[in-house]
Amino acid sequence: MLPQEKNHTIDDIYALPEGTRAELIDGNIYYMAPPNLKHQRISMELSRIIANYLRQKNGSCEVFSAPFAVFLNNTDAKYVEPDISVICDKDKLNNKGCKGAPDWIIEIVSQSSRRMDYHIKLFKYRSAGVREYWIVDHEKNRIMIYDFENEDTKDYTFQDVVKVGIYKDFSIDFSQLNL
Repeated sequence: MLPQEKNHTIDDIYALPEGTRAELIDGNIYYMAPPNLKHQRISMELSRIIANYLRQKNGSCEVFSAPFAVFLNNTDAKYVEPDISVICDKDKLNNKGCKGAPDWIIEIVSQSSRRMDYHIKLFKYRSAGVREYWIVDHEKNRIMIYDFENEDTKDYTFQDVVKVGIYKDFSIDFSQLNL
């Protein structure tokens, strides 16, 4: 008989030692390594650009950087901490984070997150109802854009201007990022 894996819950995530970053997907806990300097620079630059755009447009959306709790599918069964989340429905927000799918998620790939970002999270975000998902991979000079609403995928580099699908008049010039 094979040993049974423990089916973890959100209580197991909350019971982790202070400062331990982990995500819960389908009963499995995935521990996250601390981000490196390049990762943090990309995250800060993109968050700043997005926040400035949202402020300028007086829109209803808000941008949140990790660590920020997202409970996909409005349950505690799938708990993730995307690097950047844009949420337009204020009813999804509470003191614990976001209950349900953000409109736009950006994951910045690190060596330890590559499989999660390109495979597991891609599927989970799509099935949860995320409208747009970006995978920013500095090591590979690649930005993958998944526009789930229009079933479209685009591939860019850090020399390109990347159009944000959920907004008609918003693009990010990756060549201008201060990295």
